[in-house]
Amino acid sequence: MSSTGNNVTRLPTAREPSLKPIVDLVAQDMNAVNAVILARMQSQVSLIPELAGHLIAGGGKRMRPMLTLACARLLDYQGNRHHKLAACVEFIHTATLLHDDVVDGSGMRRGKRTANLIWGNAASVLVGDFLFSRSFELMVEDGSLRVLRILSNASAVIAEGEVDQLTAQRKVETSEQHYLEIIGAKTAALFAAACRIASVVAEQEDAVEEALDAYGRNLGIAFQLVDDAIDYVSDEATMGKDVGDDFRDGKVTLPVILAHARGDEADRRFWRDAMEGHRVSDADLAHAQSLIESTGALRDTLGRARHYGQLAIDSLARFPHGKARAALTEAVEFAIARAY
Repeated sequence: MSSTGNNVTRLPTAREPSLKPIVDLVAQDMNAVNAVILARMQSQVSLIPELAGHLIAGGGKRMRPMLTLACARLLDYQGNRHHKLAACVEFIHTATLLHDDVVDGSGMRRGKRTANLIWGNAASVLVGDFLFSRSFELMVEDGSLRVLRILSNASAVIAEGEVDQLTAQRKVETSEQHYLEIIGAKTAALFAAACRIASVVAEQEDAVEEALDAYGRNLGIAFQLVDDAIDYVSDEATMGKDVGDDFRDGKVTLPVILAHARGDEADRRFWRDAMEGHRVSDADLAHAQSLIESTGALRDTLGRARHYGQLAIDSLARFPHGKARAALTEAVEFAIARAY
């Protein structure tokens, strides 16, 4: 490993990282998970499977359920409880996406029109509620109070994180620490829970559970940091959503926090106006991109992502080398490399 100028350890870059190792590792298990998802999103109310299927079949990476399956493989778990629980994780994630798109007024998700744009906000919220309910049915069927506690707590923490982000929206003075707390809740909590439940079903000791929690949590933070960075440097084809959505929605993410703190008074005035919704043109977005680049905000956001990514990889040190550990390691590297 080599170090950057700001003492952040870089992840290996010998070749282009990919999700292929983890996809291949869990391919057979994912077939079982997809069967559960298909069966449990059915309803006599035809709009429910139609709307849910639009998002579930929309080309997502299914990273969270794959983490549950890969962590179970890491622990050499031989049962099949993790199939329903991985489906549960995906239902929680999908429900939050449906709700998020309503809150954000989003029009694009994974390169397709959002459900709320097609069917309306009310239908999206209610189908999101249906999927949350299905997820709790799956938790109860598993029969483990510990699993129920982990996943139900994650669901509550995610909601808290989303509300916290909503209250921080357009407040450019939001601190970096507060921002990290927000993404730790709204994104990293489900990553952590998805990994942690594998240890429960495999009946491992607390130290193993904590290591997998740390892996998922740090990966989730790194993942969200990169997401927030690429909103300013990527394109619609790559992102699957409109470029600059966070900027126009007044979302105060780390690139904005750092650029605002490092700018002069004119720069800070621009950021205040932009986050309050007064500077939303293409020219304003281009200026924001310029400030984020010139202040080093983009570089340092990605540097922090690499830092949390390395913490995730370090959390796997207690586990034996093999295909599962290598796939989980490369999943982290892929999450970071999306920005390049």
